Amino acid sequence: MTHCLRFPDESTGMAALDAAGLTTTNENGDTVVLTASHTHALDVVGPIYRGGTYDPETGEVITPPVLLSGWHVNYIGMLPEGWAEYAVSPEQPVRVWL
Repeated sequence: MTHCLRFPDESTGMAALDAAGLTTTNENGDTVVLTASHTHALDVVGPIYRGGTYDPETGEVITPPVLLSGWHVNYIGMLPEGWAEYAVSPEQPVRVWL
């Protein structure tokens, strides 16, 4: 099953990923998200911006895009315990599974 999730912020999202066993530490000591296994697939979208206008010739920002609330993740698999409260159903998802 595919799920779109919106955590309040990155630290909450990363804590949820860690609690679900979906992170590890690499050789540099950095936390790394485990994006796929036999039971799940995970796409960290992160912050999402909408809109904005740009000068077509220079690319200069005329109106900046708006930052939407939350830190976003797409997930395929059985939702880990406690994640249902973060599930959302966007009308126009920014990124989808193909």
